[in-house]
Amino acid sequence: MAELDAAVRESHVGASIRSARLDGGLTLRQVAAAIGVSVGTMSAIENGKVSLTVGRLHQIAELLGVASSRLLATPREPVPEGAASADQDWRSFADLPLDPVLAAAVDVFHDTGYHGATMRLIATNAEISVAGIYHYYPSKQSLLVALVDLAMDDLTWRVRAAEASGSTPVERFSCAVEALALFHAARGDFAYLVATEARSLEEPDRARVAEARHAVQRLVAEAAGRFVADDGVPTSVLHNTVRAVVTMCMALPYWYDPQGELSPAEIAGEYAALALAMMQGRAAAVQPR
Repeated sequence: MAELDAAVRESHVGASIRSARLDGGLTLRQVAAAIGVSVGTMSAIENGKVSLTVGRLHQIAELLGVASSRLLATPREPVPEGAASADQDWRSFADLPLDPVLAAAVDVFHDTGYHGATMRLIATNAEISVAGIYHYYPSKQSLLVALVDLAMDDLTWRVRAAEASGSTPVERFSCAVEALALFHAARGDFAYLVATEARSLEEPDRARVAEARHAVQRLVAEAAGRFVADDGVPTSVLHNTVRAVVTMCMALPYWYDPQGELSPAEIAGEYAALALAMMQGRAAAVQPR
């Protein structure tokens, strides 16, 4: 598990811990006392001046109420609300930061489903002992939570960045749909995992992830609302059309083959065009004659 230890020593982890601590309204002294270290040591952790064991990372994550994977993930610059940008990073897909155990869990969950998976099977795929997995992840559920959180974080920032990159309401809606479809095509394994196994999450994670999924849908709905704001489209018509758009994007992992005729970028572009046509068609259909 050298890969895990190396990941924890990355300097951005301390910044992620500090951000999560501040979001949780905790002081440095409170966190230090809770995990049994001095304030000076806790400060050094947040400033990336000391190594952090994986066990300590999980302890801090549990205290702060966040997934360990969130603390390991490289922070992204926030996208200002309403900002227009030519930055196309949301269309680029680098590998997600998976340690060997999480990478093995993705494959096993995809092949057997969450309930059919065992820690022994995941350990075999990761080429470590079962005891080795339990040293880093206390349960199969913690693996599922970490993977779903990674997927939802990746999806959310992409849709936000895409929507902000448009310079007109039409472009902002189109880009938001394109990002939604692109994620479900390019990250098919992760999207399929969220779609099929989110129901296997236990509370409070189940409700939290459900709200994150609804938040993404609201982003698309809000972009659609700005798109048709001056067309007098009834709210019920708008909502039903947005639901149809979101549903067709989220269904991509069930059938889309990235080795087929269309690349993820091409299928996402087609879906954005379809969404525009659907929205414009529904708007025209309800206009007074």
